[in-house]
Amino acid sequence: MTDLLFRDIDIVDGTGAPRRRGDLLIRDGRIAATGAPGSITAPARVVETAPGAVLAPGFIDMHAHSDLYLLTHPDHVPKITQGVTTEVIGQDGLSYAPIDDAALAVVRKQIAGWNGNPADFDFSWRTVGEYLDRLDQGITPNAAYLVPQGTLRLLVVGSEQRAATPAEIDRMCALLARSLDEGGVGMSSGLTYTPGMYADTGELAALCAVVARYGGFYAPHTRSYGAGALAAYAEMIGLAESTGCALHLTHATMNFGVNRGRAPEFLDMVARARTEGADITLDTYPYLPGSTTLSALLPSWAMSGGPDAALARLDDPAARAAIVADVNVNGSDGCHGVTVEWETIQISGVATEELSGCVGRTVAEIAADEGRPPVEVFFELLRRDQLATTILQHVGHEENVRAIMVDPGHMGGSDGLLVGARPHPRAWGTFPRYLSRYVRELGVLELEDCVHHLTGRPAARLRLADRGLIRPGYAADLVVFDPAAIHDTATFEQPCRQARGIQHVLVNGAFALADGSATGVRAGRALRMDATRKETR
Repeated sequence: MTDLLFRDIDIVDGTGAPRRRGDLLIRDGRIAATGAPGSITAPARVVETAPGAVLAPGFIDMHAHSDLYLLTHPDHVPKITQGVTTEVIGQDGLSYAPIDDAALAVVRKQIAGWNGNPADFDFSWRTVGEYLDRLDQGITPNAAYLVPQGTLRLLVVGSEQRAATPAEIDRMCALLARSLDEGGVGMSSGLTYTPGMYADTGELAALCAVVARYGGFYAPHTRSYGAGALAAYAEMIGLAESTGCALHLTHATMNFGVNRGRAPEFLDMVARARTEGADITLDTYPYLPGSTTLSALLPSWAMSGGPDAALARLDDPAARAAIVADVNVNGSDGCHGVTVEWETIQISGVATEELSGCVGRTVAEIAADEGRPPVEVFFELLRRDQLATTILQHVGHEENVRAIMVDPGHMGGSDGLLVGARPHPRAWGTFPRYLSRYVRELGVLELEDCVHHLTGRPAARLRLADRGLIRPGYAADLVVFDPAAIHDTATFEQPCRQARGIQHVLVNGAFALADGSATGVRAGRALRMDATRKETR
């Protein structure tokens, strides 16, 4: 590899310290030296940068849904063009490793709305280690993997709504330990998604104890971000306190009308737990709407047995009546304990071409045009699209987003779904949006502090031994951007648009983005937890 030299540029090093002017030398994929302007005289190719540009560590996306996209689209343009050099995948308790043939069939169908379900794709891996080996065959950003608790439960217990037996919990713990031995950095849960949501606190505690032993962290999608949000957060904090497991509250939000302005209550709870010794961090995306699958709104009992059983219930009159009662009257646990407000549910993607006219419209709008109740539109979309429909859920509050963003344990996570005709713009715009709207325009965060949120702080949570900061010896995962021009151009109407103001992105010392254009160079790799050293390499 050719030595590269950044000369006389503003360096924001990822620690939160003020920027400094300096030089930086890259050799063999690593930062070889830093110094004052003109102090590095080694022969090297000088990298041209725009006036006013800043050199920072590459951004770390703490919540990504690129588990298949990294393999089907290894150039990964949506994230590279945001300056992302590392992603954390295996999120929300459902992913593709560890797996067996029966579980894979369920997972592929259940999360088709997150990742797609390519018919001719080679899913030949079965273990976490084999999946990470597949990533190592050629990806653009680096990737770290969380072992998905829902998939563990699917493998051992199945899709049924019941408590796990002690023997089954032991088997899940053994599978988790093996997966962490093979490089997983922790465990995720999706506690409003089946079958993970069927686990009780005791089952989760047994698994968290394994994660704690390995020095990883637990990243739960909690049981509610709506009516039961504070109780759901309290349950997760209790797990951290009782097991000693590090806790990372992923896409931490307080949503729906019941939680308007209530973020300080959540943050006070977190602060108290930290004071008492709990290790708690969190991530957010800088937008108000959320994004998930339409089937996630179903009550948990309706998904018992897996996707095929759920589809069968949609044709059963008694089951349909009970679902109507839960989503319209009682408050579905799948919809965070609140009744579904159909005017907030906007279709963002479908797998069935005949339904493409629904994309961009709310369920309420479709129902009004067709002169029928919204819940009937809901049932039809689920059935015709085989549960693969994705949605935007317009339920957030700006005051909550800003309050959580300034928490001392906050990091950035896009939670971006990359499939569908009109996905959430966070998949293409999260990191530039932090730096444009919340730094330059609103002043919620200072630039150096925001970069720390997006680089050094998540690297510490991941126990990355040599990433997230600009220091000699560290991997050369770097981004060059113009703080005066960086801007997210992705919108809800046109969500797949490249951000502006990012000039170069390097992954392991190689240009993934050069002068704003993706290079196709795939220098990323799987980052594995070394359980013996309790760090990620």
